[in-house]
Amino acid sequence: MSDAIGLTVMYAMHDALRRELAHLDRITTAADHDPRQVLATAAGWTVFKKALHAHHRAEDEALWPPLRRKLTGRPSDLALLEVMAAEHTAIATVIRAIDGVLTDPGAGPLRLGQLADALTRGLAGHLEHEEKAALPLARRELTAEQWVRFGRVQAEHIGREAPLLLPWLLDGADAPTAERLLALLPAPSYGACTARWIPAYAELDRWSPGTAA
Repeated sequence: MSDAIGLTVMYAMHDALRRELAHLDRITTAADHDPRQVLATAAGWTVFKKALHAHHRAEDEALWPPLRRKLTGRPSDLALLEVMAAEHTAIATVIRAIDGVLTDPGAGPLRLGQLADALTRGLAGHLEHEEKAALPLARRELTAEQWVRFGRVQAEHIGREAPLLLPWLLDGADAPTAERLLALLPAPSYGACTARWIPAYAELDRWSPGTAA
């Protein structure tokens, strides 16, 4: 196992995604509002999708491919990576279906609730599967350089959304995790994050209607 491969960012991302699934469940099961109107106009749904898309694209482009090359001749391990990719596809399909409900005047809240439940079960199951099986495999097989490249690709996909997604990632993290995440930032980004991005994010009630840009 490579001690040079740190999983702080990976687990912080997973924890943040789980946190948003809890918000999604709260919104789609409440009886005092139309959940379609909330998701269609709240920043939280958009932010969640952007973070998940950046994370999964980075895995598909820079995590699974080098692992596949290292695992040639090991069919059971290769099969695990195929399952990881298939789970990504299934999750993306459900998200597209939810977006379809949000723009379909004939779709009711019951259908949205069913899809939200499918997303919660599918993504939560995928995160657990990845943590128990795929990440230990990555730590055994990947070099520190390959892991750094994965992190760089994920940062590239976050790109211009960093002022929003970095505070989102830090939201709810314990102090040691937040310190480790902030320490990874270059000095200009660290300064901007602590001075501007985090305060701006704190003002955003992201799961309230009408907050989407």
